Amino acid sequence: MRRSSVALPVLLLATSALSACSGDDGEDAARSEADRLATALTTAAAPDSEDGAAAAAFAEVAWSGDAAVAAEEYAAIVDGMGGIAPTVTVEEVDAGAEEPTATLAWSWPVVEGIDPWTYETTVALGGGEEKWTVGWSPSLVEPSLAEGDVLETVTETTERAGITGAGGEEIVTERPVVRVGIDRTKVPAARAAASARELAQLVDIDAAAYARTVAAAGPKAFVEAITYRADDIPPAVASAITDIAGARQVDGELALAPTRDFAAPILGRVGPVTAEMVEKDPDAYRPGDVAGISGLQARYDEQLRGTPGRAVLVVPADQGADDRELYAQEAVAGKPLALTLDRRLQTLAEQVLAGVRPASAIVAIRPSDGSVLAAANGAGTGGQNHATFGQFAPGSTFKAVTSLALLRAGLTPRSTVRCTPTVTVNGKSFKNYSDYPSSSLGTIALQEAIAQSCNTALIDARDELGATDLADAAASLGLGIDHDLGFPAFFGEVPDPASDTEAAADLIGQGKVLASPMAMATVIASVQAGRTVVPRLVEDVAVDVSDAAAPLTKAEASALKAMLRRVVTDGSGRGLADLPGGPVIAKTGTAEYAAGGAVRTHAWMIAAQGDLAVAVFVQTGESGSRTAGPLLEEFLRGAR
Repeated sequence: MRRSSVALPVLLLATSALSACSGDDGEDAARSEADRLATALTTAAAPDSEDGAAAAAFAEVAWSGDAAVAAEEYAAIVDGMGGIAPTVTVEEVDAGAEEPTATLAWSWPVVEGIDPWTYETTVALGGGEEKWTVGWSPSLVEPSLAEGDVLETVTETTERAGITGAGGEEIVTERPVVRVGIDRTKVPAARAAASARELAQLVDIDAAAYARTVAAAGPKAFVEAITYRADDIPPAVASAITDIAGARQVDGELALAPTRDFAAPILGRVGPVTAEMVEKDPDAYRPGDVAGISGLQARYDEQLRGTPGRAVLVVPADQGADDRELYAQEAVAGKPLALTLDRRLQTLAEQVLAGVRPASAIVAIRPSDGSVLAAANGAGTGGQNHATFGQFAPGSTFKAVTSLALLRAGLTPRSTVRCTPTVTVNGKSFKNYSDYPSSSLGTIALQEAIAQSCNTALIDARDELGATDLADAAASLGLGIDHDLGFPAFFGEVPDPASDTEAAADLIGQGKVLASPMAMATVIASVQAGRTVVPRLVEDVAVDVSDAAAPLTKAEASALKAMLRRVVTDGSGRGLADLPGGPVIAKTGTAEYAAGGAVRTHAWMIAAQGDLAVAVFVQTGESGSRTAGPLLEEFLRGAR
């Protein structure tokens, strides 16, 4: 039975007895002819050669026979090489010998990342003086080849490694699937495109694009339309497939998470390689390969998929004879990717967001070591990764940062600030949220301003801060300094303000300040831990933050905790006051943004309890306490 192909060439040019010649001119002429031969053999086997390039390259060589016949037979021998092309060079020419020869060196990249398969071939030269010829024979390609023999490669696939979470629990592993597609062997060529359109409409994919793919496929191809989890194939699809000519279900396995939505934007997807992937990296991918095509599955594809094994065979013209193995490289299994995600908490976060219609996210971090335990994106994100890579104004949750900046400027939690209904900066009026308690207006303590989330008090205190104080405080709480964590991560930014008005807005988490839910979970985790926390999701990726920011002092951490505790006991976070367990620190937040000609509101809340820090974000909501607060409470109760 014929297998997939890789070819293995060795060059032996046999001709009639040749006359020897001597002298530099004869030697140079012989080398030139050998060089043309080597170039022709390399060019003719290249998978991306333009039409006619192989024949043209062979026509440049002075053959003792018919160049067209040589080109045709060479193409047949190497056709089963699976797109692997050799590099052929001239190693040595001995034109002055009694039987003149050239030595050709062959190098085949049979397996990507492995030293190429190399060998040499001796080529007999004919003619002499300044006009040399070479003769065609299958042994020119490989010494053991006889007339009609061809070369093939056989690929030994290796099992794709899984992805593990906290405690080594399997998150992504091989799970049963059903592949639905058109089997070209079961449908006449004239009917294939019509069947493809019927199947595409049934499974709700682009009918025109799929029909083109099926029409262009070979007569023995199975062209996949869609893959379902074995338990998820819709009954209507399963029952209707048999009514479409050529449509089939094929059972298989695929690396999948526990559910379709489990951390999907972060983990990514495994599937058939795209044409673009093959074109970009033909050494790594070939049509029909399965690989990571998005998220961490794509970023760590080389690690996860391992190295396939390949063998080079001679398939004899005599079909009764056995194939002969010429070269073999064993497969190397993929290496699992270890993550910090906690399967239970990730599932809980996704359940909490299940009923939220706008874009939303929950990120949970363990303050003691920065482990990302959950990074969930609600359905409203449309598959985007808002949890770790979103870029949004954090609103009043950023007041944890502003509080640290003011503490470093000499204020204490009991220092007085002025909370007025409005404050004006260069003609721009700022106000508090609509139901701000009137009892907390006037001259109040800084800790009261933070508990009640008074915008005007923090803006009024802006003269206490220097140009970089806010950004420096943010960095100390893990916001605004980028690190390569091995996954898409936006740490936020606190750029230099362009005006006094912008600087005032920055103090309350608007202006040009941006953060992801992960960044704000990091802020509250740093307060809880009493040091700068850097999130970690990929176990093998370590980040040195020793010089990244000024460290939090024990006094600063203690003061911040006390102020954020008052948010829960006396302020806008009172909804968390009756949570069982240890004390909760928190901060609510809203941030205005423009969309569709209207001003809308991001809803935020961050909190920490024990060794768990959480950020909840809803892109469009009423307020932090009313929209994000109940979601955060549900998560913390479920996390116990």
